[in-house]
Amino acid sequence: MLVLTRKLGESIKIGDDIEITILLTKNDQVKVGINAPKNLEIFRKELLIEITDENKQAASIQGDLLNILKKK
Repeated sequence: MLVLTRKLGESIKIGDDIEITILLTKNDQVKVGINAPKNLEIFRKELLIEITDENKQAASIQGDLLNILKKK
């Protein structure tokens, strides 16, 4: 993991297409702006984990239903 220190208004570049800028710092929160190509999906990690878990659960239920139907 690369760890960088940035001040308000400073940016980080990732490749040629992605720029992350520190927009606001208040108490223990940091607001960041991400400038990236429109075709690049950007998610908060906790939401991505939640979506992935829900998809796994839905797939498991579907698999269970298929097994029940096969038995009948």
